[in-house]
Amino acid sequence: MVSPFDVLGVDDDADEADVERAYRERVKEAHPDTGGSMEEFQLVRRAYRSLSERDLNGVATNGSDGTDPADIDLTEDADGGGSIHVEFLDYEVLADYGWSLDDDDLFRKASHANLGEAEYGRLLVQPDESLLEGAENRGFGWPFSCRGGACANCAVYLVEGELSQPANHIMPDALAERGFRLSCNGYPVSDELKVVFNVKHLPELDDLILPPGPFTRR
Repeated sequence: MVSPFDVLGVDDDADEADVERAYRERVKEAHPDTGGSMEEFQLVRRAYRSLSERDLNGVATNGSDGTDPADIDLTEDADGGGSIHVEFLDYEVLADYGWSLDDDDLFRKASHANLGEAEYGRLLVQPDESLLEGAENRGFGWPFSCRGGACANCAVYLVEGELSQPANHIMPDALAERGFRLSCNGYPVSDELKVVFNVKHLPELDDLILPPGPFTRR
């Protein structure tokens, strides 16, 4: 059995500061971009969430059943136990309002613009979902094509937070450094994200998109 304490390498009586410190170290080691794997990364996140949900008496709620964290087997906890908060904005809105991706007030402006639910809003993504899967599973129709990191049809612009890119066969380093990511296989690393989706319309991505196909949402 793999308990949250085992995953983070802390004692059963570890306090909040010890857990936080251990998590910061382990999540970097487990990150797919630094030699870890998505499975290990998700396991570390589940461990941290389980221990973070301990009540004032030091007992994990793990939902509402009051289970002691030492008795939780994380290898059987497929649901992850926590969600990532994603604030999103459709790139097409920027042209309509004359906004820029580089505008520091972009999301504040969007929140006051009376936009439609599909154009601007918030959604929750589970730890084992890619950003695209999270959007689809909550009823949003974001664009995509290959789903394998080989085109930029599903590209997003990362305004805030971290989005892992375990497999990237198409996005040049220069664009990645500017904040462009693929939502089809991008997994949230931070607990909160702000992203502009539908950026495939940008001129610099023209050569990286695929034409419409049977599995494409354009």
